[in-house]
Amino acid sequence: MRGVILDALSLGANVALDPITQLLDHWTVFDATREEALYDRLVGVDIVLTNKVPLHRACLADHPSLKFISVMATGTNNIDIAAAAAQGIQVANAVDYATPSVSQHTFALILNLATQQPRYFTDTQEGKWQDSPVFCRLDYPITELTGKTLGIIGWGALGQAVARLAEAFGMRVVAAEPQAKTDPNKHQPPVNRLPLEQLLATADVVTLHCPLTPANQQLMNAETLSQMKPSAFLINTARGGLVDTQALLNALDAGGIAGAAIDVLTEEPPLTDELMLAVPRPNLLITPHNAWGAIESRQRLVHQMAENIQAYLQGEPIRLVQG
Repeated sequence: MRGVILDALSLGANVALDPITQLLDHWTVFDATREEALYDRLVGVDIVLTNKVPLHRACLADHPSLKFISVMATGTNNIDIAAAAAQGIQVANAVDYATPSVSQHTFALILNLATQQPRYFTDTQEGKWQDSPVFCRLDYPITELTGKTLGIIGWGALGQAVARLAEAFGMRVVAAEPQAKTDPNKHQPPVNRLPLEQLLATADVVTLHCPLTPANQQLMNAETLSQMKPSAFLINTARGGLVDTQALLNALDAGGIAGAAIDVLTEEPPLTDELMLAVPRPNLLITPHNAWGAIESRQRLVHQMAENIQAYLQGEPIRLVQG
């Protein structure tokens, strides 16, 4: 069997791929794959690993040798799952591999907004502390998290991990009512569930941890952002498509919300004219989709990919994605 990794660089240069590459006699590993190179790189291949390289219906149909795709992420919106199923291609993904990394990154963003540390860091580097007439500088408001309300949209493993951190800071946690029916056999820790509109009006911090679906595209738009407190923060470490970019920028500029911290954009890497990056805003923090990127999480992802391939080869596939 032949295998290919289409975008290994998305895992970083400092992870060991041996758990994957030792499973087949022939692997080809590419740092990245552009659309124009994709066709040739899939010729004669049985097993494909991809993080964000799209594999759509026409591409799959052109490569009848394909048998198994393992997505190096939880989200699989870059794969035409229905087309793969119709062609007899099994698709698996990764689950819960980055929960510690994403949850700590989420809270780092919350803390940076609450304490205004990025602005204080910059001022200190520019020598403004030396110019202070008193021993400290308090130019920007600092907010305690204790006693504040954290509203979580997406009560899965990530949302629950962030909730545990919030409780350690003395925050009250509420979660949005699910948009879809939940599995009654799946245990979920108890939490105060609120309708989305009520959560937005109540929360001091709103954090997104839900998958992107056609139903929640631009969930945070002009209408929903207007329902938030003017003093509230919005955090998005989930998917860029959950937020209407222009509506968010308008809310930040008009004082509709106090601040936002974003780890994901609608298009990644961003275009040179990306609106989020066009004008620096002191109340907008942006990180380059690396909330998941702790070395431990990335190595955990590699091991899950190896498990997926091994299970497929043994005829007992795991973590299969259903269309």
